This record gives sequence, structure tokens and C-alpha cells, in this order.
Amino acid sequence: QVQLVESGGGLVQPGGSLRLSCAASGNIFSLNAMGWYRQVPGNQRELVARITTGGSTNYADSVKGRFTISRDKAKNTVYLQMNSLKPEDTGVYYCNKERPGGGAYWGQGTQVTVSS
Repeated sequence: QVQLVESGGGLVQPGGSLRLSCAASGNIFSLNAMGWYRQVPGNQRELVARITTGGSTNYADSVKGRFTISRDKAKNTVYLQMNSLKPEDTGVYYCNKERPGGGAYWGQGTQVTVSS
């Protein structure tokens, strides 16, 4: 069992920045990838950023050059630095940790609202 807790969401103006954190606890599988997903009402949950245990990263085209995902394995924590935020970035951001046998663990989500 793995528990993921997100933090750092909030309300920011366009062009602002936020840093999301996801702390993992429980039976940690550090060799598995972690990532951030977001969901807007009416839409499917979509990948924002992903990082493998080896440090390889993958980003949605819409956030490339603006968002950076990182991971502190010692602290079992993954971060998402979000810069130059746009209203379209608004949504609930979920932390994800992939399971060794498939599927994933999910956090409860943290709301990010970008509005002037």
C-alpha cells in the first residue's frame, strides 16, 4: 500500500508560478515511475509530466518549456515546478506512482486555478 499526498496548489494570476509536491509513504516502490496528471471537469485525466527512476522525463506538449518535474528519491517526493502559468493550466492535479505489476497509485489531488 502506497499513500500519496499532494500539496502546493492554489490560485495564481496568469504568468505566475506554483510548485506542487507529492509525498509518498507506505510500501514504497522507488524503482517505478511517478508523474503528475490533471483533470478539468468534463475532460479525461491527462498526463502532464512523468519521470522515471532513471530520471527520464516526459511532458505534455502544452507544458513543455514551462513545467519541470523532479524527484527526490531519498524523500520519496516528486515535484512539479510550474512557471508562466496560463488559464488553460487550471485543473485538479493528481500525483501518480506506477505499480510494478501495472496500474498506479493516486493522490487525492490538489486544485490549481490560474485566473486574473
